[in-house]
Amino acid sequence: MVDLSIEKKLKAIWELQQIDSKIDQLNLLKGELPMEVADLEDEIVGLQTRQENIKAEIKAYEADIVGHKTNIKQAEELQKKYKKQLDTVKNNREFEALNKELEISGLEVLAAQKRIKETQFHMEAKQNALAQLDETIEGRRKDLEFKQKELKTIVSDTEDEEKELMATRDAINKDVDERLAKAYNRIRKNVKNGIAVAPIMRGSCGGCFAKIPPQRQSDIKQHFKIIDCEHCGRILVDNAVTGILAEKPVEEEKPKRRVRSLKAAK
Repeated sequence: MVDLSIEKKLKAIWELQQIDSKIDQLNLLKGELPMEVADLEDEIVGLQTRQENIKAEIKAYEADIVGHKTNIKQAEELQKKYKKQLDTVKNNREFEALNKELEISGLEVLAAQKRIKETQFHMEAKQNALAQLDETIEGRRKDLEFKQKELKTIVSDTEDEEKELMATRDAINKDVDERLAKAYNRIRKNVKNGIAVAPIMRGSCGGCFAKIPPQRQSDIKQHFKIIDCEHCGRILVDNAVTGILAEKPVEEEKPKRRVRSLKAAK
């Protein structure tokens, strides 16, 4: 006797597969756009972080230059002071000491000037890198804006249909056996085309097209239990569940026998 409960479970999961396949088709219209949009958004965030880091480095260089200029100014003030003191020295020791201080402050000025040049060189390199980065970010923003508009157009065109399909899916999902639903979702994740429930087509699995042994086909038609494909693991259903008419085998055309004419026989 046919177990109707198994047949009902199979019909429910088949209907769920049909709805999910239609949703998959809508998602195919979007293509890689959602992923490309997300990737561009992440890339822009990364570039902006790099942009802020470069700006911070430039500010640090500017602060270093200000510090070096301050040191130069202080050294020059000391030089003026030491030069005035040279006019009032009383002995050679004081004269030599002041000259030594003048020499040291002069070296400090030269060292600070050298550091300023080096810092300016690094700062200009960072400014050039920042200018290039600004152009890159602007280009990425334009790409993102274009793809967002394209995606928005597709979503707008398919939004109503997708909402209707999702509502239908929620209604069907309530009638699907919980354990079967878990198996179905697991299979869908593991197959490329999202087909977890496959019909028998010309004696083969409608998902991977592997041949199904006659005895296994017979078991599937009996609806005694849930049977999966031995090759791909998809849940198999027959035409009684899918409503797809079974294809009649093509009969081979028998060769016509030639009848010799009476004249030829004579």
